[in-house]
Amino acid sequence: QVQLVESGGGLVQAGGSLSVSCAAFGNSFSINDMGWYRQVPGKQRELVATITSGGSTNYADSVKGRFSISRDNAKNTVYLQMNSLKPEDTAVYYCKAIVSMGTPRHQYQYWGQGTQVTVSS
Repeated sequence: QVQLVESGGGLVQAGGSLSVSCAAFGNSFSINDMGWYRQVPGKQRELVATITSGGSTNYADSVKGRFSISRDNAKNTVYLQMNSLKPEDTAVYYCKAIVSMGTPRHQYQYWGQGTQVTVSS
């Protein structure tokens, strides 16, 4: 079993910056892709950014140039730096990890508990 623990987030004015992080805890696993998603009430969860184990990144068009995803493989942690925040970025942000574990190895998907990001106008 793997647990993803998120931290960061909070309230910021439009134009400001926030960062969130997500650390994975467990035994005998390796992490493949990691990513951040967000969800507002009444809407589907949407992709924000992903990063592979090799560091290749992918961003939603709405956050390109403003958000930056990174990871520390030694710490099993993924980060999301959010700059030039807009009110429409307000959402609960969730991290996701694709994990390989077990014998034989299988891939599993885990989600964090979510952290609120609120951008005031």
